[in-house]
Order: sequence, then structure tokens, then C-alpha cells
Amino acid sequence: MPDAPSDSETASMLSPFRVLDLTDERGHLCGAILAQMGADVVAVEPPEGSSARRMGPYAGDVEDPERSLHHWAYNRGKRSVVLDVAADDGAARLRDLAAAADILIESAGPGRMDAVGLGYGTLSEINPELVYVSISPFGSDGPKADWAVSDLTLQASAVNMAMTGDSDRAPVRTGGLFPQAFHNAASEAAGAALIALWERQTVSGLGQHVDMSAQQSMNQACQSYALSTPLGATPPTRHAGGVLVEGLHVQLMWPCKDGHASVTFLFGPGFRAFTQSLMDWVCEEGFCDEATRDKNWTEYAMMLLDGREPISEYDRLKQILHDFFATKTKAELLEAAMSRRVLITPVWTADEVVNSHQLAAREYWETVTQNLGDGNGSAEVRYPGRYARFSATPMRPLGPPPTLGQHTDEVLAELDATPARARPRIEATGADVSAQTASTARPLENVKVLDFMWAMAGPAAARVLADYGADIIRVESETRLEVARSLQPFRDDIGDPEYSALYNNMNAGKRGICLDMSKPAALDVIWDLIDWADVIVESFSPKGMAGFGMGWGQVRERRPDVIMASSCLMGQTGPLAMLAGFGTMAAAISGFFYPVGWPDRAPCGPFGAYTDYTSPRWLVAAVMGALEHRRRTGEGQYIDMSQAESALHLLAPAVLDRTVNGRVAHRVGNRDRHIAPQGVYQTAASDRFPAVVPDDNWIAISCVDDTQWQSLAALMGRGDLGDLTLAERHERHDEIDEIIAGWARGQDGVALMHRLQDVGVAAHIVQNSPEYTADPQVIHRGQQVEVPHAKQGTTIVDASRFALSRTPAQVTYGGPTLGEHSFDILTEVLGYDSDRIAELAVAELLA
Repeated sequence: MPDAPSDSETASMLSPFRVLDLTDERGHLCGAILAQMGADVVAVEPPEGSSARRMGPYAGDVEDPERSLHHWAYNRGKRSVVLDVAADDGAARLRDLAAAADILIESAGPGRMDAVGLGYGTLSEINPELVYVSISPFGSDGPKADWAVSDLTLQASAVNMAMTGDSDRAPVRTGGLFPQAFHNAASEAAGAALIALWERQTVSGLGQHVDMSAQQSMNQACQSYALSTPLGATPPTRHAGGVLVEGLHVQLMWPCKDGHASVTFLFGPGFRAFTQSLMDWVCEEGFCDEATRDKNWTEYAMMLLDGREPISEYDRLKQILHDFFATKTKAELLEAAMSRRVLITPVWTADEVVNSHQLAAREYWETVTQNLGDGNGSAEVRYPGRYARFSATPMRPLGPPPTLGQHTDEVLAELDATPARARPRIEATGADVSAQTASTARPLENVKVLDFMWAMAGPAAARVLADYGADIIRVESETRLEVARSLQPFRDDIGDPEYSALYNNMNAGKRGICLDMSKPAALDVIWDLIDWADVIVESFSPKGMAGFGMGWGQVRERRPDVIMASSCLMGQTGPLAMLAGFGTMAAAISGFFYPVGWPDRAPCGPFGAYTDYTSPRWLVAAVMGALEHRRRTGEGQYIDMSQAESALHLLAPAVLDRTVNGRVAHRVGNRDRHIAPQGVYQTAASDRFPAVVPDDNWIAISCVDDTQWQSLAALMGRGDLGDLTLAERHERHDEIDEIIAGWARGQDGVALMHRLQDVGVAAHIVQNSPEYTADPQVIHRGQQVEVPHAKQGTTIVDASRFALSRTPAQVTYGGPTLGEHSFDILTEVLGYDSDRIAELAVAELLA
């Protein structure tokens, strides 16, 4: 396990850097991540305060800007400065602050900062070293850049919603009452900012513009199914608690005796052992016979697809499991997950999350004395804590969020005393910050990464590093096939491990070597690769690397300057540390499943393995922070990354609603605290896009303010309703939904979307893969790219989900085929001669 840091080791990763946070609820999480990592984050607010302060829920349900739980959740550890940047003196002071800043984050929307003289072009002239981060709905340019949006309409645009919800009702958004689209973008923006900062510190001495699209970021939550259409695969459709693929209902959530559980009942080499363990248990308790227990779980998925096994038999299996789980409590299922190594976790509510023995054992929660404002005293409030554990630069607990303008005088006094503070030298190249060169090379071209990651969460993080130039060597084994190779979509629906869109997408730009790590002699090769690497990333069980004799203790002794990051569901310690599984399970046990769905039905949860899609962003930020610390000190360190712990920040207001108000948020379909009306309504089929499923055509509509409601009412010919207040619209939401549904039902969805946008109403069709692939904004941003592939010839993968203005990403080729680069790695990287390679081959180590 990680060693305890000495007093000399406790400097924060980002303590030398100042961040100006000009965002609102759409970007606050980005600054919160950087604050956790030790940056001095200054939140610049307008005189009336950030709009996040007017977002519920509120402490004690008292609507007060100082009691917003949303604001509390994402602004701890920041300093609040009030500036009216629309006024000349406020804008001048902001320019002064920018001259002394390292990173600026804004979410005002395309062109709005330019309009007040605070865009990247202006501020980069004042401070060429500034990393300027823009978080926007669709990116800084393109045909949809200025569209009206809400969290609901952004999710509708990003494919994941098409697969979320009950098949006989409208699709629903992930997060329930707690928006997710901008949180995905903001968390990704933190890593993007640090990549740009690394380039400044190690290469050019210059900042650049980081352009972050929430649509592209949220699209990661569709598990590469957006690539189905360009790859000739069958797009999936939603089915509560799972997904419908090629006529098969893949069920991922099941009712149990006292609630629901996430159960991974899947097939193929990566799932066979877990499925066999589950069926052994089912058979032991008399719910199936031995023939059912001992089906060919390795080939079972292909047997269903090619007709060797009838779908009726698969349905019988699911009924057996349904009957079996009905006899088990959530606690019994969780105990079995630990003792029997089955892929099961309970669907926990916010109450169960807050009382988690795992989080308590890891001392995850941070208790803060919180000022309640206006002479109302204070309260002890429990918050989600550190998103990862760092051995050399541990994250310090953050204080309470600032009151409005609490630090204005303090920060401006610092500015007057030191108008442009000196920045760290660029030790890695020996160049001074004054020796600036407008390099266009990818930022991470001198970073070497050894990748032992598995499935999606870890590989997706390493994929980002590859896009920006890191040399990544991925270690696989033919004897233990990477699970992503067995997951759909497959190119042309051909179930070939080299045709998996998910695998090729998550591993694009990496080099691959096959090594059978179960054989001790192969570990000598691994040690040589460790000697080569700057960063090691792995997602084995907590005992995995130690079992090979390559735990952090052994690695640190040999390579004290290396960074090693371990990513798993629950972290490396605690009673649930050995819980094996995927992001479906982490999402269930972290509270994401329970609030998603309809109030009169069981939870449906977000589509798929939600925390597998969110955690890569946090891991990128963690690795980049550790690299920056190493750049300054020469010191490596160990990172213990828990999917569950990082993901809980995306539901932080829900956690606070429980810890402060004692309340658990329940399912509300697509409704919202702050918006009415809001919903997803059926439309007629579009001539452009035949529905993947007949009559499954939907449009998301949100009236985010009174003006939008008045425009919608007029467009529907219901001007008589235009004067309804927000409170009245909430009260009459059912009635208004019926009016909108009747009006939308016969209309072409694409045409209706444009009509609504033309009058300023937030609206977007619910896009599956066909619509997303043809989306003019997606095309404009170059989101889907064709790259070479060793077996397919070419394949389609996603581009980077953010853009750096001077050093853009490059996607060079699809994921490596099994052992594709083994010879090159052994000869060019490790310097082995032909005799040594022949010995490895004879010993069957290259497998």
C-alpha cells in the first residue's frame, strides 16, 4: 500500500497555480477539482452572485443565496470576488487578475466573453501564458454553438438518453433531478486544462484556448454505441434496467427482496467465470438444474446471435434469475458479491450511500462548519471528500464555500501588491518562461505510459493521453481476453474481438504487446517496461499487482520517480475493496440508479456502466497533477482512484440534501426543480431518420425561463397560457404536458426542433447513432474520424472531446490488434535481440 508522506512531501500538486473561475453551475465542478488538487481558485461572481446560488435544494428549504446546496457542493475551497465585468472598472480589474493567473475557466457561452472584452484573444495578449478554458453546450463554434439548451436537451443530443428508460415510455435523462451534462464537461475540462498547463510548463511557455463541448463530453456515456451507424452495426434501444441489442433484452438491473440490484449477467471470455459463479449459486439453491448451470458461457452470446441457442431459452434463464433474486435482500447479494465473486451490487439510495461502511472505513467524508448566512448561525455539514488518494501530495480537506464577495478585498489587495506574480520555471527543458515558442507539437509527446487497464474506465483515460501525444504501451494477454473486445457494437455486427467499436475507440493511438503475466518469466519483461515508463496505470483488483510482486512498494523501491495509478470500483482499501465488476455496479452502489426513471415504476438507472464513463476524466486530472508535481520535484507517487468516490461528486447536491435536510431524492421522470414545462414528447417519424424502433421518435423541450415559455405557448397557439408563472407551470405541469404532447405528436421532430430553436426555446431531438452521426454540429467538430486499423483496414473512432487551439489532438490509428506491436516494443523500446525474443516465444510468454 502507499507509504505515508513525510512533512516535506505534503505540498499540494497545484499549489503554485492560480485559477480564475468565472463559471456558474455549468462549470463550477472544474474549479472544484482544481481546488481539491491545491490550486488557488478565485471564484469571480457578479454583484447578484452566481446563478448557482439560486439553485435548490436549499439548507432547511430556506431560499437564500448562502444556503444553496448546489453552490455549497461545488465551491468549497474557493475564494469569492465580486466584480461587475459588464462595467468598465470591473472588466479592468478582471484583466488585472487575468494578468496574474495561470488558468481561467468560463462558461458564459460562445462570443459572450469577447463581447465584454474578456475573450481569449484579448486576455492572451495581456498574459500569453494564460490557459483559457471555455465550457459550452456544443463548443465554441459550429451550427449549434448558439442554441438554447438545458441539461435535458443536451443529454437528448448525446445518444445516451436514447438508451435510458422504459421502452414503452419516453426516454429519461441521467441524474434525475441532478443535472449531469455540464458536470461531465466540467470534470473533463479539468484534465484538459492540466494538459495545456503541462505543455506550457514543459515545452512552449505559452498558454492556449481549451474548447470544451458538453455534447461531446456527455456522448462518452453511450459506451461507443454512437459509432454503430458509421460501422454498419445495429444501433441499440432502451429497455429499463438494460438495453435492447439485436432483439436481445440485456438486463442489468433486477428486483430483489427489499429493492433492486445491479447484476452483470453477460457472456464471453471476460465474463464467463463470474457468470459461472452466479449460476453455481443459483443451482445450489435449487433454482436451476445442472445442465442450465453449465451452459457454454464463453460462447453463449454468439450462440444467441447465430441461432444455436433460442432467445426463448435466454428468456427462461432471466426468469430463473428473477425468481432467485426475489428471495435475496440487498445485503445478502452484496455479501455474495464479496464471498462468491459474482458481479452484483445493490441499488442504493442517498441514505444508504451516506451510511456506507466502505466510505466510512476509507474516511471519505469531510465534515465542515458551514455558515448559514444572515445571522442564522452555523451547522456541521458532511460533504463528499477527496476524489482520489495521492501518496506524496494528499488532498487536504477543503473549507466551507465562500459567502458572496467574502474575499474581494483580500484578493484585490494581493493584486495591488503583486500585479503579475512570477510563474514556475520550465525545469524539464531548462528553458525560462521568457523563452516562449509557439510549438504545435502534441503536449504529451515526451510522456511514456504503461497501460494495464481493462474494459472502459481505465482505457478511456489513457486514450486521452494518447490523443495528446503520450506513447502508450498496452499490455494484454490472449489467455485472458480483454473484456471490451467481447462487447458490442461490432463492426457490421460481426462478433470478432478485433471488430469491437468500444475496444478500438478506447484504445486508439496505443501500441499493444501480448504477455502472459501468469508465467513468472514474463514479469522480467514487465519490469523492463516499468523501467521505461513515466506513468503506470492499472485496474487489477487491489491484490493484483502485488500478487505479481509489482505492488507500489516494490515499484517505488526500483523507480521512486514513477507515477503509478490504480483505478477500481471502490478503491484499494476498505471492506468492499475486493468488489469486482464494472461501472454499472459502481453506479448502482453510488446512488445513480435510484433517482432515474418514473415515480410510479422501479428505477431504470442511467444507461450502462455510468461511472465507467465519468471516472476517466478524474483519472486524467489526477495523472496530470502528479506529473506536474514530478516535474517540479522529481518525485513519483501512487494514486488510489475509486470510481465510486469520484462519481459521488456528480451527485453532491443529492448527498447534501440527505446530510443537511435528511431527504432522499426520488424519481421524477424528466421534470426539474427550476424549469417548467420540461419533458420528452413523441413526434412523427422524420423523413431524414427512420426510427431504430418504429414510432420511437422523441423531442426534448425545456422552457428555462418565462420568455421561453411565452414563445412556446405562442407557437402552440396557446397564448392564453403565456402569463403563467413558474410556480403555476409547475402546479399545472401534467395539464401542460398533455397540451405539448398533443401538439408535437404529428410533427416531424427535426423540423420541430428547428422551429423551437428559431424562437429561442431549448429543444433537441433524442438522437441515437443515425441522428448523431448526421448531426451537423458533430460533423463540424469532426467528432467521428476514420483511422487505419491492422485488421479492418480502417475503422471509425471518436475524436478528442475537447480542442486545444495551438496543440490539437491527433488520433493516429485504431486500437491495437492482439500483440500487434509486440516485436517493435521488444526490439525498439526494450532493445531485445532476436535470441531473447525467440526464447520468449518458445516459452509461450508472448500470448
